[in-house]
Amino acid sequence: MKLLVRNLSRLTTELQLQELLERYGKVQSCDLVLDKGTGASKGFGFVEMPSQGEAKAAVKSLNGLELDGNKIRVKKADAS
Repeated sequence: MKLLVRNLSRLTTELQLQELLERYGKVQSCDLVLDKGTGASKGFGFVEMPSQGEAKAAVKSLNGLELDGNKIRVKKADAS
């Protein structure tokens, strides 16, 4: 299941995001979206978790969590 993680602090790293989600299960991929010009975080990213149950547990536990001073929002990414 692919998750969208929004409202991340610009200081949060891809590794931090991956480690946070790994508390709930296996993470297949983790991609922080970066500005092409500056290389700085745009404040959101995508995480792919192969187990739907683990992904749902991560959404339930992490949505609204304060991370690096921001309340993050975690939800299932829209299929595109």
